[in-house]
Amino acid sequence: MTESNPNPDCPSLREAFFVWMKIGLLSFGGPAGQIALMHRVLVEEKRWISEARFLHALNYVMLLPGPEAQQLAIYAGWLLHRRTGGLIAGILFVLPGAIVMLVLSVLYAGFRDLSLVEAFFFGIKAAVLAIVVQAVIRLGHRAISNSAMLAIAAFSFAGIFFFTIPFQLIIMVAALTGLVGSCLTPTLFEPGDRKSPAAQTTIKKYLVDRLLESGKLTHIKPSLPRALRVCLACLVLWLSPVFFIGGVLGPDHVFTQEGVFFSKMAVVTFGGAYAVLAYVAQQAVDLYGWLTPGEMLNGLGLAETTPGPLIMVVQYVGFLGAFRNPGPLDPFVAGALGALLTTWVTFVPCFLWIFAGAPYIEVLRDKSLLNGALGAITAAVVGVVLYVAVWFGLNVCFADIREVWIGQVRLLIPEWGTVEPAVLIITIMSLFVTLKYKVGILPVLASAAVIGMACFYGIR
Repeated sequence: MTESNPNPDCPSLREAFFVWMKIGLLSFGGPAGQIALMHRVLVEEKRWISEARFLHALNYVMLLPGPEAQQLAIYAGWLLHRRTGGLIAGILFVLPGAIVMLVLSVLYAGFRDLSLVEAFFFGIKAAVLAIVVQAVIRLGHRAISNSAMLAIAAFSFAGIFFFTIPFQLIIMVAALTGLVGSCLTPTLFEPGDRKSPAAQTTIKKYLVDRLLESGKLTHIKPSLPRALRVCLACLVLWLSPVFFIGGVLGPDHVFTQEGVFFSKMAVVTFGGAYAVLAYVAQQAVDLYGWLTPGEMLNGLGLAETTPGPLIMVVQYVGFLGAFRNPGPLDPFVAGALGALLTTWVTFVPCFLWIFAGAPYIEVLRDKSLLNGALGAITAAVVGVVLYVAVWFGLNVCFADIREVWIGQVRLLIPEWGTVEPAVLIITIMSLFVTLKYKVGILPVLASAAVIGMACFYGIR
């Protein structure tokens, strides 16, 4: 308790626990909605963190792979109550969604062949496609501020769509482009929200900034020995299960494959859940064959209906992969273990990035080269998410898609006779109400499910 709350002016751990539980239970709506919720609670209601400090932390987590909303929660919890607070915030942000997602995965795997469940997902897939398209528009509006950013987004889309270039390579090239471009023209790749007027508001009324000014938050000072200890502890927690499973079951077992794949995903997937989908689609769908493109959309639909990070969709992927390759285990037991392993290796690294890197935030914020890399990465993510939208759109609206290669160029050609007009109409309707009337995700999904069920039974 002494480590977690050394300052009597800080809220107690008990109070913080219930605040983070509230945020975890209400964190619907994807990263934008989750960040907005935390802003309302932490900045406006509790006044624990100032607007400037909140944006400062948000810009830092945008540099990191993985779910930025959860990492922002870990950062805020760590800032107030050190590592104990960070653990509470990060775990409670994920736990409600993980429990709900596991239950939905079991129901989906066990009963999805029933016509009622199939009818339910008939409309859900269309609504999720509309949500992905909306994400492209939202990201593009925020990230594409000049022709250089537009070019990065266009090359990223072409690279992954026509040439199947790995996602991580696209991110690396974009980051290098931003670094070099910032040397030549410092403001060219700078993210637009760096100079937000809101970030310049006074900080004296907020708890954390009063504590910072009085020198009470000593744990935020960088310490190399402490950072090394944190890295070692987190790496052991993160990778020990993967090495143990690989040693016992061998490299070809589904648990080993999932542990290695999702551990790798945790360090290369910049840009949030929608960008993760592009990487997962290339590997879990095409390489490992754990699920189909349509099932991937179903998983995203499930994740959209649960609290917590949208990246929780990977738990569903891990469940289905193990469920379909159970070995001597009961399929549901194997699926649950696969889901647990996937969740573990996906979210444990988030604590590593914050606990080891958060003390160096001030240093990072002053580096214009890193700001340029962030801006270029964000532009590249727009192109990748556009690929997700096109790829999902083709697989949802058409029953058959042909992959044709012309030299090194890949083309995805739909069979026009297999178009699903009902899905196309529901997609357009969902996109219209989300963009025009700003209808929330849950009402859109619920409406699409009802309309989709009516169309499903009407068609069949």
